[in-house]
Amino acid sequence: MTYYDAGDNTQVFNSVWYPDPKYNLPVLGIDLLSFNRKKYLAIVDFQPLYENEEDHAATFEHRLAPIKDKYESLKGRMSAKFYDETQFFSQQMLFARFEDEKIVQDDLFPAFKRYVKMHNRLIKETEPDEENQDAVLDRQRAYDTYSAERDPATGLFANMFGKEWADEYVFDFLFSMSERKEGGLQIPPMFGGPPPGAAAGGNPHAGTGGGNPYAVKPPQGAKQPEIAVAK
Repeated sequence: MTYYDAGDNTQVFNSVWYPDPKYNLPVLGIDLLSFNRKKYLAIVDFQPLYENEEDHAATFEHRLAPIKDKYESLKGRMSAKFYDETQFFSQQMLFARFEDEKIVQDDLFPAFKRYVKMHNRLIKETEPDEENQDAVLDRQRAYDTYSAERDPATGLFANMFGKEWADEYVFDFLFSMSERKEGGLQIPPMFGGPPPGAAAGGNPHAGTGGGNPYAVKPPQGAKQPEIAVAK
């Protein structure tokens, strides 16, 4: 679980819930981001470990569908620029980009709470299978490697704290079972393109810091970023 606090300029909450591998169940993935309290991004999903939902110990999408159906604002589709929706994402993923702050309390927060409760309930209802836990752990490792290589928020952390710190954070903490490739992270652009202040023309991701798309100075007087992590 990570909470990134740069005041109104940037807020990021990330949490990844891994069931004990003796429970062959999906991972609960959560990403909530706010920029200048004007642009919001939200992703909440039961992230399947397999291509076929039936390969899990219990099916779950039919239990999420009634929750998602209540919230039109959370039925967006993810860009293929970062992720392949057919890998490690369910059909009932909550996904939203929005600018109306009311959606946070009216739709996102209640849907988020219901997804978390449902994930907890799914674990409580599932019988453990210790003989299969090594295979489940292998799929969790595959999920970590896939996520570490594609998470667009890593660019924000590289800009604020440096690439070396971002590499250690992503590979050793956030997705600690991932396989680190030579050279570490290949920093992807964030959702929505380059941040305000990026250079116009030429490379669309060339910021003010010699090509780093995130090297944009925060507004004068902005709160210095703080990051809290828990595992």
